[in-house]
Amino acid sequence: MTRLDGRLLDGRDVRLCIEDGRIASIEPLGARPGRPLLLPGLVDLQVNGYAGCDVNAEDVSADTVGELTWALWAHGVTSFCPTVVTASRERILSTLRTVAEACERAPLVAHTVAGVHVEGPYLAPADGPRGAHDPRHLRDPDPGELALWLAAAPGLVRIVTLAPELPGAPSYIRAAKRAGIVVALGHTDASPAQVRAAARAGARLSTHLGNGTHAVLPRHPNHVWAQLAEDALTATFIADGHHLPADAFVAMVRAKGIGRTVLVSDSVALAGCPAGEYRTPVGGAVTVEPSGRLRLTGTQLLAGSGRSLLDCVRWAVRETPFTLAQVWAMASANPARVLGLTDRGVIEVGTRADLCVAEWNGAGDEERGGRLRLLATLVGGVEVRGPTGS
Repeated sequence: MTRLDGRLLDGRDVRLCIEDGRIASIEPLGARPGRPLLLPGLVDLQVNGYAGCDVNAEDVSADTVGELTWALWAHGVTSFCPTVVTASRERILSTLRTVAEACERAPLVAHTVAGVHVEGPYLAPADGPRGAHDPRHLRDPDPGELALWLAAAPGLVRIVTLAPELPGAPSYIRAAKRAGIVVALGHTDASPAQVRAAARAGARLSTHLGNGTHAVLPRHPNHVWAQLAEDALTATFIADGHHLPADAFVAMVRAKGIGRTVLVSDSVALAGCPAGEYRTPVGGAVTVEPSGRLRLTGTQLLAGSGRSLLDCVRWAVRETPFTLAQVWAMASANPARVLGLTDRGVIEVGTRADLCVAEWNGAGDEERGGRLRLLATLVGGVEVRGPTGS
C-alpha cells in the first residue's frame, strides 16, 4: 500500500492510502503548513498532439500515441481523448486502428486513453466555421461510416463533433447516442433552431464554443447564444489566452454554469515549439508566434492551441475571477462526467489513484494568482512523472 500526504482543495490535510491502483482510504491529518496540494488528474477531451507527437500525421504509429501519453503525463493529464480530425475515410480508419493498437500494447496507455474524439469530417465548409480542417474531405454525416469507426476501434470512439445543420445530422446524432457516443456541436454555422433540434436528438456537448465559427456573427440570433442557452449542452472552452479573451470566457462560463463547463487544450503537435513557420498534416502552413499563438500562415485563423491543459488552468486562475477549485473541476471532474467516467476526476474512496501533486509559489492567496508547480503525476497509483520545473 502506498501512502500520500497532502492538502485537498477543500483545505483538508489528509493521507491517501492507495492499493491496487485505487484510493483505499482517506485519513484526516492535523493541519501542517507546507504540505503539497493533492489534485485529481486532469482529463483532456481534445488532444490533437503535443511536443512533436501528432495524432493526425501520415506516419502516426502506436509508438507516437505512447510518446504523446508520456508527454501529457508531464503536464498532469491522466486521461485524454486523442483527437482524429477531418480526413479521408481510409485515413480516419487507419488512425483509429493505430490508437487501438497503442492501447493493446501498453496497459498504462490504455489506462490513460479515455477514448477517441473524432472531430469531423461532418463540419461546415465555409471559411471560419471550417477552421483548419481540409475542405476536400468534408462530407455529410454517415451512420454507415460511424459503424466502420466502431469496428476499427471497439469501445474507443467516445466523442464525435459535427455541424448540426448538415443533411442527416439529427438521425446521425440518434444513431451515435444509441452507440454510447457523446455528440458535440462544433465548426458550425447552424441556426438556433438547428441547435435545439440537435439537442433534442441527443447532442450533449459544444466543442470549443466561441471558436470554429465566423469572425463576425449576427448580434442575435446566432448559434453561440443558442448553445449557451441550451441546458442539454455542456460547453468546452480553450482557455489558452488566444482562443477567447478573458471577458468573453468569463461571461460564457457564467452563462453556462461551472457544472456545464469543460476546459480542453485542443493542443497540436506544435505546442511548445519555438516561434517560426511550420508545415503540418492539418492546415498545411502554420505560423507559431512568439506568444505561442498558432495560426494558419497568411491569415488570422487559429490552427489549434500551443498550450497544455495545465497551462489553460493556470491562465484561467490568473486571468479570471474563478477559484482554483472551480477551474480544476472544469478540467477534471466535469470532463470525466461528460464521458460517464465515475472513477476519475475526483478524489474519493474507490476512485482511480490518478493524481497530481503540486505546490503554489509566488502568492499567499491560493485562490488567485499563485504559481502552480507540478511536482508529480500518478496514474493508477504509479508515479509516471516527477517535477517538471513548470
